[in-house]
Amino acid sequence: MANILKRPEGWIPERLVTPEAAYRERRRFLKQMGLAGAGLLAAQGLMADDAKAPAKPATKKYPAKRNPEYDPKLNLSDERFVATYNNYYEFSTQKELVHRLASNLTIDPWAIEIDGLVEKPLKLDVRELIEMFDLEERVCRFRCVEAWGMIVPWTGFPLAKLLEKVQPKAEAKFVKFQTALRPNEMPGVARLRAYPWPYTEGLRIDEAMHPLSFVATGLYGKPIFRQNGAPIRLVVPWKYGYKSIKSIVKIEITREQPKTLWETLSPEEYPFESNVNPALPHPRWSQAFERMIDTGERVRTLPYAGYGDQVAKLYKKD
Repeated sequence: MANILKRPEGWIPERLVTPEAAYRERRRFLKQMGLAGAGLLAAQGLMADDAKAPAKPATKKYPAKRNPEYDPKLNLSDERFVATYNNYYEFSTQKELVHRLASNLTIDPWAIEIDGLVEKPLKLDVRELIEMFDLEERVCRFRCVEAWGMIVPWTGFPLAKLLEKVQPKAEAKFVKFQTALRPNEMPGVARLRAYPWPYTEGLRIDEAMHPLSFVATGLYGKPIFRQNGAPIRLVVPWKYGYKSIKSIVKIEITREQPKTLWETLSPEEYPFESNVNPALPHPRWSQAFERMIDTGERVRTLPYAGYGDQVAKLYKKD
């Protein structure tokens, strides 16, 4: 008997959220009408003042110096689009509404806890956490499973440095991450009641300790915007974007592979590993190409999003 996949109530496939044809038509219309300027975009309400305001923590540490080892010398995506085209289901499934709704998220104070199989668990405010580390800027390719991409200058510090602070025990195998759950500030949570909130994600411990795994607290030389994951998020550039969890409140070191939200909802579409692989189609669309969110340019997707030389060895079979 064939397996029958039952979707939870409220399941919304990404392709129904923002159809590519509608996206392209909107961009074409704006160009034809000459509405590409930042002032006119703001006048059209595409970037509300509250939403584009950066998070408050440790503003004196921005902008940080760019690390030349993580600068592929690519043209950065237009900040206006990065700040107004966001996947963040806790607020909305409509990408261009998220930045408005996220403006109500309280980010100061912001407690974060790191525990589990560690020698030195931590529980502190994100301001204190940021002060623990020297910040650097990294330019990263960022690829969504929905087949769009962007080039972003993130500010933050290596995840490995944080894990070294708490000293994982020898039996540690995985790192589990959890997003804030605030239904009174996150209207999408109430709308998608059947989703297994809070949002969770995970990495193997060797993936988490890799130099590319990055804790981001800023972008474009400023503290990170709420809609992009303020005040603290993950950036794992060789994996699809949903692995780079936003607005983290808890990190747990575990022996068992953690359950993640998207894998729980649809494991054949969103497996735990989720490395960028142009040769492995999503069940509902090809992954061979991606479109850049600001220009609409269609480009060929690179294995591991172009980071194969650094990370492919993590997945070699014995």
